[in-house]
Amino acid sequence: MTFAAAIVAGEPSGDLLAARMLRGLQARDPETEAMGIGGPAMARAGFKAWHPMDALSVFGYVDALRQAPRLIRTWRDTRRRTLEWRPDVFVGVDAPDFNLRLEEKLRAAGIPTVHFVGPSIWAWRFERIHQIRRAVSHMLVLFPFEVELYREQGVPVTYVGHPLAELIPAQPDRAAARARLGLEPGSRVLALMPGSRESEIRLLAPRFLQAAQILVRQDPDLQIVVPVVNPQRRAQFEAILAQHPVPGCRVLAALPEAGQGMATRADGLDTAEWPVAWHVMEAADAVLVASGTATLEAALFKRPLVISYVITPWMRRIMAWKSGQDAPSLPWVGLPNILEREFVVPELLQEAATPQALAEHTWAALTDAALAERITRRFTALHETLSRDTPGLAAQAILDVSHGGAA
Repeated sequence: MTFAAAIVAGEPSGDLLAARMLRGLQARDPETEAMGIGGPAMARAGFKAWHPMDALSVFGYVDALRQAPRLIRTWRDTRRRTLEWRPDVFVGVDAPDFNLRLEEKLRAAGIPTVHFVGPSIWAWRFERIHQIRRAVSHMLVLFPFEVELYREQGVPVTYVGHPLAELIPAQPDRAAARARLGLEPGSRVLALMPGSRESEIRLLAPRFLQAAQILVRQDPDLQIVVPVVNPQRRAQFEAILAQHPVPGCRVLAALPEAGQGMATRADGLDTAEWPVAWHVMEAADAVLVASGTATLEAALFKRPLVISYVITPWMRRIMAWKSGQDAPSLPWVGLPNILEREFVVPELLQEAATPQALAEHTWAALTDAALAERITRRFTALHETLSRDTPGLAAQAILDVSHGGAA
């Protein structure tokens, strides 16, 4: 009998994660049938979409309110289709606002539910655990410290590792990356990464560029590279760069054509499908980065990094109202520090994120050889901790849940 899984993934990272999970299921049952909401990576794995992944794409609270009617229609249609289909299991990949509500309804109707990527209740909105307990038959988490949290709350859980640890090489090749990007091999390189959202770039890019101006005065040969996710964000960043010019600053939305023929590394790893940001981080001596997944990527590339984030007072009020908290439950916001449970790398947030302070910490990250060696050791050990057979572990847990019925 063909194994059937309904899957909902709502953003590019979830699409990649779900595609790898689906291939893990197919390795155990080549006839696996999967439908729901997903993106291009899932489609390449044989997934049939009822709705495109973009149907769940919203950017901030205002956009969520504006798109609420469409989101509600999509949610109701997905619930209806899943209940009529009665798959062996439903897997919600991240997108907790959408998926947890859906999982609660489906589990109550007797369909086993798996949630892949635990919501960050360890930082915000711990009260969500009550909904998770009702909605989720089994939780799949990316970080080892989450296991005890969910077990203590009576939620079955499996640690499956972080897929980035499989995709990013254990030993980065800085020289090869610089050759792909056409960078001078002997000069310092700084990756400048003020985020992928419009609001992040608007608030962080001016500060980052003013810090870069200070750094270039200290090292006129410093090479600064800014990876961007799409042409819209490139245009936005370049408009800000025109107001805060930095000599020799390069903005890249893709790997330069001259470097595309060098996609295969000496260790045989094919980097052709890498986002441009990975090439830039591998080439860099240090990374100045907005808080988010990119901080973990930089850590897995074993680079010294400085983490920053700024939000408006209005956004702070909305977040406090939605979460019931004025600040996160943890003293750290950057994923490397959260995973290491200490300030391994600096975090400059809100009023502390001045151009001068950013420049001082970034200069240390660029020039302190002893710091770079310590960072390499710490993040190499972190990489080993996060490296697991994520597709296989996730697939096996999903099959176990489906065979056991709705918990």
